[in-house]
Amino acid sequence: MRIVASYNVKGGVGKTTAAVNLAYLSAREGRRTLLWDLDPQGAATFLFRVKPRVKGGGGRLVRRERPIGAALKATDFTGLDLLPADVTYRNLDLDLAGAHGRSTKASRALGRLLGELADDYDVVFLDTPPSLSLVSENALRASDVVLVPIIPTVLALRTYDQLAEFVDGFDGRRPRLHAFFSMADRRKSLHREIIASLPGERDGISPTAVPALSQVEQMAVHRAPLPVYAPDSPATRAYHSLWTELAGLAGA
Repeated sequence: MRIVASYNVKGGVGKTTAAVNLAYLSAREGRRTLLWDLDPQGAATFLFRVKPRVKGGGGRLVRRERPIGAALKATDFTGLDLLPADVTYRNLDLDLAGAHGRSTKASRALGRLLGELADDYDVVFLDTPPSLSLVSENALRASDVVLVPIIPTVLALRTYDQLAEFVDGFDGRRPRLHAFFSMADRRKSLHREIIASLPGERDGISPTAVPALSQVEQMAVHRAPLPVYAPDSPATRAYHSLWTELAGLAGA
């Protein structure tokens, strides 16, 4: 089982959009795929038309008082399951620390929990909350690849560098960072310049750029992945390219 986290410390950069579309493409290719919506706002859960509720809340999950398998929900798409968001995830940092204290176990608890599903899924996507917290550290440590959407601006690149420095400080196993350009607007000269130059200057940054299109924003209207209702969109083609890259990196 390979684990991919869609992560950025900033919100509103296309993190959930990437997780939903790539999980769909993974399942469409025949891989047994799970998406865990760790964000209490529950955007991915909404897009998959699932009720944002986990019986007993996130605390019971991390304390192993309820099997993780009992919280899984099917989606409308063959081979793609969802572990939905729950409003109690807003306290998940406290639940993790309460269950495991300040030990290193607290930062690896979600990875161990997902290990229970290793025989059931080929690929697991983690849609993470936009923060640098114990939950996000768990997601980073559990992952084989961390997918990082970045808007082509200078400040966004600074955020990526901070993430890379944070991950470099991990003891033992580290995930591979794979950034891509999100919400790209080629009418802007700065966007064009960064997209053209950055992949050749830094490791771990893909040349793939998902354009800022209204078709992407309409995912919330259709409540479906982009390839379902806009298969010929340039954004859909970008996600296909990104999935090809990701599958190779993760060995999925």
